[in-house]
Amino acid sequence: MQTDRPNILVIQADQLAANAIGAYHNPVAKTPNIDSLAAGGAVFDAAYTNFPLCAPSRFSMMSGQLASTIGAYDNGAEFPASIPTLVHYLRHLGYQTCLVGKMHFIGPDQLHGFEQRLTTDIYPGDFCWTGDWTEVRPKFGNDVVTFTDAGICKRNVQIEYDDEVCHRARRKLYDLARARDERPFLLFTSFTHPHDPFQCRQEHWDRFAHDDIGMPTVDTAQADMDPYSLRLIAQYGLKDGPPSPRQVRVARHAYYGSVSYVDDLVGELLAVLKDTGLLDNTVILLTTDHGELLGEHGLWYKKSFFEDACRIPLIVSHPQIEARRIDANVSLVDLLPTLLEIAGDEKQQSLVEEVAGQSLWPLVTGSSPEAGRPVYAENLAEGATTPLLMVKRGRIKYVYSAVDKDQLFDLEHDPHETINQIDNPDYAQVYQELSQLVQQQWDAEALAQDIVQSQRRRRFLRQTLARGTPQDWDFAASDELEQHCLRSDRVYSNWAYEDILGYRFPEE
Repeated sequence: MQTDRPNILVIQADQLAANAIGAYHNPVAKTPNIDSLAAGGAVFDAAYTNFPLCAPSRFSMMSGQLASTIGAYDNGAEFPASIPTLVHYLRHLGYQTCLVGKMHFIGPDQLHGFEQRLTTDIYPGDFCWTGDWTEVRPKFGNDVVTFTDAGICKRNVQIEYDDEVCHRARRKLYDLARARDERPFLLFTSFTHPHDPFQCRQEHWDRFAHDDIGMPTVDTAQADMDPYSLRLIAQYGLKDGPPSPRQVRVARHAYYGSVSYVDDLVGELLAVLKDTGLLDNTVILLTTDHGELLGEHGLWYKKSFFEDACRIPLIVSHPQIEARRIDANVSLVDLLPTLLEIAGDEKQQSLVEEVAGQSLWPLVTGSSPEAGRPVYAENLAEGATTPLLMVKRGRIKYVYSAVDKDQLFDLEHDPHETINQIDNPDYAQVYQELSQLVQQQWDAEALAQDIVQSQRRRRFLRQTLARGTPQDWDFAASDELEQHCLRSDRVYSNWAYEDILGYRFPEE
């Protein structure tokens, strides 16, 4: 397959903290393949999720819209089929589009523009995980088993899933390399690691000395936690029984092992690109949906605006891209316009509506100076009890809540976010400016009303659809191996010799 426009391989991990990667200055991490991408590409040092939770983050990324704009309020919110996605746009621009792995689509449309989907999703596609602001302890939430069962395993459900995702993605790359389809491709490969459970294989555990695994830098006691953080640990059943220091280190060790596992999977994909000759004309974009707190501030998982949960890795690599690090604030909503520009639509003429992001390609290629615009993020899921809204401009981060005290952090002087400057008169001007940005971006009161109504609707539908014959929205993938099998009355020799990649007769 030859094309003038570049192919695009997106590799998305799940719950991958930027500071758990060697390329993001972690001296303990073992991520040579990701680091190699970073060494030869553009690394964004201030990239953020727009919603620190799986499904809303992905819907926001796919649509180029903030989650509140499209009603993606939690992990049980539908992603409407009527919303154009980055996949629709690339397909419109002549790309063949394929998804392998997790995307956490909710609703009967499990494709959202993809021509092919080669695996089922790892999570349910219905309303079972609908958020509920009235619940203190959601029945589908994490709990202490995360820590009592952390450690080493031979296999678990997530390893089984990601092994299969990688296998099918590799096979798809080989198929693309020998295909007669002249269109460039978008292959979106999405792994579920290093998402908890905090378990990894022995080989990945053994890459680290246990004593080299550091403990949380900021281990906030409950007495010093902000009200929302207290609600978070109550959700996870940790308020009365936090993990022991040994459990914390074991969980963090297994997480680092899982990150190394992801790095191995990335290496397998890169090896196929090199083997097939696709590497020279493929843009590789590596990112995640949100980070992982790993005990920082006494918290775990996501659903927080602390840096470990909402700052994410974002690396863009191509042989013609010069290595550079970019300090500009960017976010996942920027990926849609970025991919449009990569696909040839530099002026974004194919957009049917305004999107929240801007193309990052000028920053990637160095053709434009770094922008000083703010990034916006939302947390509207269970536990919030009201819209939690974040804006970051420069090195200042502001978090708004209608029920909790606002927060203002100066990341230049306080990178670990231990000092809330909201009452500091020296920050009064910037507080006023960022508060005004929040008011311009959101009508928090109206948004709260919409969320509550949406939760009521979906809880009712969840209960009703559980009666009688259930509705199954989960995607059932076909077996792509079938396309390589002899069927019907085809001639054996024609079938056996027509799709060979890289054949040569050996020299004497």
